[in-house]
Amino acid sequence: MSIKDVIKNSVYESLGGGTNLSVKSILLLIAIAALVGVYIFTVYKLSSKSAFYSRDLNMTIAGMPVIVAAIMIAMQSNLLVSLGMVGALSIVRFRNAVKNPLDLLYLFWSVSAGIIVGVGLYILSFVLCIVMTVLLLVLDLVPNAKAPDLLVLRALASEIDYGEVESLLKKNCKYHKEKSRIIKNGETELIIEIRTAKKEELLEGFSKIRCMTQINCISHDGECRV
Repeated sequence: MSIKDVIKNSVYESLGGGTNLSVKSILLLIAIAALVGVYIFTVYKLSSKSAFYSRDLNMTIAGMPVIVAAIMIAMQSNLLVSLGMVGALSIVRFRNAVKNPLDLLYLFWSVSAGIIVGVGLYILSFVLCIVMTVLLLVLDLVPNAKAPDLLVLRALASEIDYGEVESLLKKNCKYHKEKSRIIKNGETELIIEIRTAKKEELLEGFSKIRCMTQINCISHDGECRV
């Protein structure tokens, strides 16, 4: 056999030849991908907030490593399959609203794990799962600063003493900032952002002001950076 024939055979095998992986190896990689998918499914189910949890999305995340691993195994078989896969996947478009930005992390984790297992680096996929789990646990333990409360005051515009309001706020609040002031139909509405550990004393102090017609203190579950 000449060198030309050897080159022709090698090119033919790279274009149309089968994968070098045995059936046992392929089944092992698919099983590992399924195991990783179940692990991510469990982590997502335990860590996701109930308001944002979606079982359908979680099942998608669990099945993604298996599908991606199968694609990666097929793409390793020959060049023609690789080009066909690239062409087929390039025309796929997914449009689905993501409720929680953290879901994107799990989707990328799932796809990455499938790619890693598909190329045979399953040890790296195990390391990735451990590191991601520890990282999520550590970040979840980091406390978030509580968002400020909103104090809504309504009073008779002709009788309100803004100096008295400011005095009460300075006395009972660690932080306060006026966000809005509206005067309509003879009434003034003040919206003030506050941080205080003396909420009862503050509300009691405002209730003693005769011109006050309504006092609301609104708390919410928002988050802030500092």
